[in-house]
Amino acid sequence: MLKSKWLAAMLTAGLMLPALADDDENEGLEHLQLPQVSNKNWKTECASCHMAYPPGLLPARSWQKMMQGLDKHFGQNAELDAPTAADIGQFLQATAADSKGRYRVAEIAAAIPAGSTPLRISETRYFRELHHELRADVFRRKSIGSAGNCVACHRGAEAGNFDEHQVRIPR
Repeated sequence: MLKSKWLAAMLTAGLMLPALADDDENEGLEHLQLPQVSNKNWKTECASCHMAYPPGLLPARSWQKMMQGLDKHFGQNAELDAPTAADIGQFLQATAADSKGRYRVAEIAAAIPAGSTPLRISETRYFRELHHELRADVFRRKSIGSAGNCVACHRGAEAGNFDEHQVRIPR
């Protein structure tokens, strides 16, 4: 329990530091944000239905499982042609939480047990610990829709910016 609270405190501090510094002081702190990554097919295909979630929010095994089940993607058929699926799959694997990356990505990966393959970011311990103060009904508001709609509250979510000082929870 103490380790869990320590991890949550460190992650929260990491979310807050960039907001406390101005641009000049922020130099060298970029490791506290999720890496900004991009892939044309990922952006086109995934963002056509929902936010293109930063791959660093889940481990490679989760993205692999998700890509293998696109015919039943959260109740929808999101199948892709083989070359597009392969391109997106390789991109997600290379930039996942457990890929070699920045500090924040390693912390997210460490918060997901090795035997766990979450498909929803909102079901990870990392997410739950950072959102513990919000009641479940907040996510069900018409203006938010679900815990998976990051951009409803985190304006910079698509760019990997989840700075809590920029959060605006809609009514």
